[in-house]
Amino acid sequence: MLKIAFVNPPYLARFSRTQRSPAVTKSGTLYFPMWLAAAAALCAESGHEIDLIDAPASGADIEAVLARLAHFAPRLLVVETSTPSIASDLAFCARARERLPGTCVALVGTHASARAQACLRDEPAVDLVVLGEYDLGVRDLAAALARDEPVSTVAGLCYRDGDRPRLGAARAVLDDLDRLPPISPIYRRFLDIRDYFNPNAIHPMVTISTSRGCPNHCTFCVYPQTITGHRLRRRSAGHVVDELEYIRRAFPEARSVFFEDDTFPADRARCAEICEEMIRRGFDLPWSANVRVDVEPETLRLMRRAGCRNLCVGFESGDQALLDRVRKRITLAQSRAFMREARALGLIVHGCFMVGLPGETPETMRRTLELAIELAPDTAQFYPIMVYPGTAAYDWYAREGMLVTEDFSRWLTPAGLHNTVVRSAVLDAEALVAFCDQARRRFYLRPRYLWRRLGLVARDREEFRRTWRAGRTFLRHLLRGSDIEAGHG
Repeated sequence: MLKIAFVNPPYLARFSRTQRSPAVTKSGTLYFPMWLAAAAALCAESGHEIDLIDAPASGADIEAVLARLAHFAPRLLVVETSTPSIASDLAFCARARERLPGTCVALVGTHASARAQACLRDEPAVDLVVLGEYDLGVRDLAAALARDEPVSTVAGLCYRDGDRPRLGAARAVLDDLDRLPPISPIYRRFLDIRDYFNPNAIHPMVTISTSRGCPNHCTFCVYPQTITGHRLRRRSAGHVVDELEYIRRAFPEARSVFFEDDTFPADRARCAEICEEMIRRGFDLPWSANVRVDVEPETLRLMRRAGCRNLCVGFESGDQALLDRVRKRITLAQSRAFMREARALGLIVHGCFMVGLPGETPETMRRTLELAIELAPDTAQFYPIMVYPGTAAYDWYAREGMLVTEDFSRWLTPAGLHNTVVRSAVLDAEALVAFCDQARRRFYLRPRYLWRRLGLVARDREEFRRTWRAGRTFLRHLLRGSDIEAGHG
């Protein structure tokens, strides 16, 4: 058996590498390293000795991480990547190789999967990339290394063949997710859940996933296009609720759970089974989830009965033609119907709105702001679309000459906030940023919104705490304007 270290490497303080748009966020959001934890759990189950280091969460700098790695002396080092941090991630691998010359260094994550051969060409210290859903791939790689077999025998890798990167055989995706161990025991061993924050959940919270793959084909969403694919695979209701009961026992400090599925109720029947099992077992922690506006009203009602409190929803645009161009497959009528039902059920809704979509104009942006004000979710975010290698959106903007930089470090501002790296045919990046600043102020500084929000936090102590934690940083950005910039080549 092997010693295996899984590392979310140092970069910027509170850099949320695992989220769909990696950055240091205005609300202080920091995602759990869910995929690293999943791979660590599977390798531990297979008998390997593991360590998991989440440097952005713990605040460990590169010297502290390297010292811990040197003490652990892993045979295999698994390093998570993201697009904006890739240069730093590769530099970390080079430093790790200096300290651990006999260690196999493997990259994983969205950017590594999308640009595997480039990663190997750019940094000689990286031995290989484990593509896509990498937990099974890392397990099989560890088994090959333990038997001194060549890595070319392992499916799902991009590895070095002499001086040239070579793609190995494709690895089939796992259909039976119940075969995988839960990730929350790995959290318990290696992480402090109080380090992680999602403004759509009560803090401290635990984040898990109940499915993989998204049946929808939005052009901008990075995980289905680089990691999980579009075929929906599900954990059984019993498997999910068993982990929820473990969370209840193992994390007495936890006050909520967040389901980080692409769309929690994508399978209506399975969603109902989970909710009914939570009700049957008396699971009493409030929970949050990502949903689409096409969720059925009866499903929302059952989710509410089962303890759902918050929903994160992508409304995206107030222009139907733009929604169609990014293959969102929702209608404005569905958005309106969804908000009526969610409001009637007392669900707290965070709405996501994007600008800079293909065909964006000042008029379509105006419609988006009008829709946001009309729908009146409890909180809202307005951002220029973020595009990442491996997505259809990235390919479109690059092909049309609307990607304003190809320097991935420019995907973030110097402070680590999201940058703006696209333009539209009639709007430059600066105009997109200016609109988002204006929209944010128009949405949050309306008297009706302020009175309604004040009433909610006055009635709900948890909502007061959640608003206070997320709002301290966010308010500073709201009043002074965005730190989002326009990218430059």
